[in-house]
Amino acid sequence: MNDRRKYPDRPFVGVGAVIVHEGKVLLVRRKHEPLAGQWSLPGGAVEVGETLEACLVREMLEETGLEVSVGPVIEVLDRITRDDEGRVMYHFVLVDYLCWPTGGTLCADSDVAEVVFADPHDLAEYDLSSKATAVVERALVLDREAGGSTKQDPPSRSISQDRPAYDGSRS
Repeated sequence: MNDRRKYPDRPFVGVGAVIVHEGKVLLVRRKHEPLAGQWSLPGGAVEVGETLEACLVREMLEETGLEVSVGPVIEVLDRITRDDEGRVMYHFVLVDYLCWPTGGTLCADSDVAEVVFADPHDLAEYDLSSKATAVVERALVLDREAGGSTKQDPPSRSISQDRPAYDGSRS
């Protein structure tokens, strides 16, 4: 975990994905701050020289084991976390995209403790932030407008998921 993001002298640019598959949305439980232990959308910081879409593809594979097709931008937003003294502890400018899985094997990896494809009707159980919930809702509208997640070409490799949630342990 790179602490250079903590108490930054500038905002960091990051990407996030709402991965829609068979009507469900992929959520991740974070291992590290910010949002350690909380459910959120998968994503991460853009590296120097990396495009937003390349970052998204890399982060999804690193965090979830999934290869994705990148769709439209859902929203651009900022996430600013302050400490008890009011100082900016984390500051991210996030670009969230609608994505569809095209291959890979779902697993919790990198800085993710757990992954799950959640039914949109059950999102309240995951205590997502209001911003994340709004992004998911907008993504589902965009997914329907695009013809649903079944509109994508068949995966080049199958998407396997042995269980609804994966806690990161390897058997």
